[in-house]
Amino acid sequence: MDNMRIVRVTGKGKIKVKPDVTRITMTLEGTYPEYRETLRHSAQDTDGLKDALSEFGFERSDLKTLSFDVTIEYESRKENEIYKQEFAGYKFRHILKIEFDSDNERLGRILYALANCPLKPELTISYTVKDREAAKNELLGKAVADAKKKAVLLAAAADVSLRDIQSIDYSWGEIDLEVQPMNRVMFTANCATDLLDNRYDLNIEPDDIEASDTVTVVWEIV
Repeated sequence: MDNMRIVRVTGKGKIKVKPDVTRITMTLEGTYPEYRETLRHSAQDTDGLKDALSEFGFERSDLKTLSFDVTIEYESRKENEIYKQEFAGYKFRHILKIEFDSDNERLGRILYALANCPLKPELTISYTVKDREAAKNELLGKAVADAKKKAVLLAAAADVSLRDIQSIDYSWGEIDLEVQPMNRVMFTANCATDLLDNRYDLNIEPDDIEASDTVTVVWEIV
């Protein structure tokens, strides 16, 4: 492009897609004095979750780990007017997810089962789309179309003509296709007002997912 005249245009694409997949994110935590004991309890709790979810048609491998870590915990103790940090144990934090085609009745039964199992994990409910690749491709197409529209207008205003595309620059970064209407859900077995036939009677209609991204296109001009 040393002696080539070019025009560089950035186009922006925007889409709205209806979520069709429900994601339940579960957090398990526990603190124990021995490292080995901490790992053992973590494994037991994870197996307990898999047991609870297997009743709803999930394979044990459907429960996916998002993150897992073990940290050393300390607690403050006052001695002779001086606060000291003392070892309190090893704490595990295991964050997992399960996904399924959106169905409020199935969701209500799963939440009821999790609320009544001994583990009581912290829950977050979010929604995403099954065909993420199609949504990303649509977004990319709209961004390129927007860049071309702007390039045509600029070329006409400058009294030049567009020739071949020389380059297309796209970040290929991860696009957030998720909405989260319910965060840190806590249910109890005594919620009679929203309980129906061993399930929570939920009527959740998540909003459309909005996403945007940009593409930079370079044309030769003459």
